[in-house]
Amino acid sequence: MLLLNIGSIGSALQLVFTQAFTATAAEGGFAGAAVWAVIRFGVARGVFSNEAGLGSAPIAHAVAATNSPVDQGLIAMLGTFIDTIIVCSITGLAIVASGAALTSLAFESALPGIGGPLIAISLSVVAFTTILGWSFYGEKCIGFFLGSRALKPYRVLWVAAIYFGATADLGFIWLLADTMNAMMAIPNLIALLLLSPVVFRLTREFFASKGSGEEVENAPAE
Repeated sequence: MLLLNIGSIGSALQLVFTQAFTATAAEGGFAGAAVWAVIRFGVARGVFSNEAGLGSAPIAHAVAATNSPVDQGLIAMLGTFIDTIIVCSITGLAIVASGAALTSLAFESALPGIGGPLIAISLSVVAFTTILGWSFYGEKCIGFFLGSRALKPYRVLWVAAIYFGATADLGFIWLLADTMNAMMAIPNLIALLLLSPVVFRLTREFFASKGSGEEVENAPAE
């Protein structure tokens, strides 16, 4: 997409930065409701993009085979950077450079006949893998709180929720998802504040020893 619209990338970048400081943006900035809406939807959609601060991704990183929690934490941070700064920025730039309003329209305009199906297939893959990933997160949480006997009923409810999510009113689904995410983020952010001294200490030790000290200190006994 960017290669096909390479001549418009410069103007697209200029448009992004200039529109952030126009009178229209200033007028919205003076309206408290508008600012609140921007922050609210920006944070909510950002969480869907990278799960930063949500406390869900650590469930996957916690099962990684590593002797270094700091090293694994750096990998987790890299994932957030790639997802948000690189992928989302490229997607937004592709939309603005094409002059279209949505991702599917942008790709269809640049790749007639295959752009729309390409986006549909990509979204299907992302949706399917997201269902699997969040199912894993849920299983770990249910197993921790209720034990292994609750896993089968949870799986049945999870499959039923897929149908409900695909057929229910989209506005309600977004609202429910945002609310549930906030209920996850609040205790996780509190825990991050309480554990921040430990994080800082381990990080300083990790970089002071260039990673070797932590590996040896936390290596499993043979």
